[in-house]
Amino acid sequence: MLRNSISMMSYAIIIILSGIVFFSGCDQSQQTPTDPNMLVAEYPEDPKAAALTEESQEQAVSMYVDAMMLNDLNEREQAIRKLNLALELDPTFSLAYSLKGDILQGMEKYEDSANAYEQATLHDPWSFKDFFNLGKVCQIIKQWTRAAKAYVSACNLDPQHYPAHLGAARCYYELEAYDSSLTYAEKAKALDPNQADPELLLGDLFEVQKDHMQAIDAYRRALELEGNNPSVMISLGRAYLRSGRYSSAKELLTDAISMDPENSLAYQYLGFAQLKLKETTEAIESYRQAVEVDENDWMAHKGLGVAYMLMSMKNQSDEQLQALAVEQWSISLQIKPQQPKLSQLIKQYSN
Repeated sequence: MLRNSISMMSYAIIIILSGIVFFSGCDQSQQTPTDPNMLVAEYPEDPKAAALTEESQEQAVSMYVDAMMLNDLNEREQAIRKLNLALELDPTFSLAYSLKGDILQGMEKYEDSANAYEQATLHDPWSFKDFFNLGKVCQIIKQWTRAAKAYVSACNLDPQHYPAHLGAARCYYELEAYDSSLTYAEKAKALDPNQADPELLLGDLFEVQKDHMQAIDAYRRALELEGNNPSVMISLGRAYLRSGRYSSAKELLTDAISMDPENSLAYQYLGFAQLKLKETTEAIESYRQAVEVDENDWMAHKGLGVAYMLMSMKNQSDEQLQALAVEQWSISLQIKPQQPKLSQLIKQYSN
């Protein structure tokens, strides 16, 4: 039998849990951020190639031209073979490596493409294009350190290039090198003030630093630049929640849901706002919608359990509602086992 009375300790734990329904999972990893100094590109000088005969150089160039023509004809595999032959004749042929990287990128062979671009930069350390493309393909395959290193070199070669600075900022963010990410994000914003992406990244960076007011301002600017984008609205709604502006969050998240009714995260955040506004019945419905859209949303299951338990308290410890709470908490724990406080509550109310 579930307990008919709730001790003060139980009640306190539930209230604390309701406070972390939203915030749990939002903390940043405690890993030591990557040292930005380790990301400065350090490429060795182009080694002196073995002496090439004039004939072999001419043959390499000829094969490179053939590869360009084959690529234009969409004969990419043949073009790669020609480039490999050209590179056998001239291992320092940076243009051949660069074209090979382009073709492989188009074929979505990103690791091979990255290796080709890296060779191009080794043999031509002044090639902005190859550093930028190296950063781009490494970012796709989530090789954040390698991508950041390449983007930094691209930024050094072209200090006015907006996408390179934004790319560097995003990679530093993934590496938790937040100060460097902020530097490049602000530079990207200065280079193109009409783009929303730097504002979004700045909002995320301010959130990491728990500067919710600056985060709100950044997200608002992003909305002004991009219009009513549900993903931006959800980010702004989250910042409102973290700053305690629950009514503003509720209004914004409701609008986001009207535009994107299949967004589990919007329902989850809305449920939390409604809990804080003591709109328990409405919170239950929002959390139900969240788990209906995404049955693996462990935070939504936990929030739904909290809402059921709080509703039970309002109804003289209704055992049916308590059972529903335990059921949702158990689902949440199955999805994410490392929740000790939740485990404690399940044991307490399952006796």
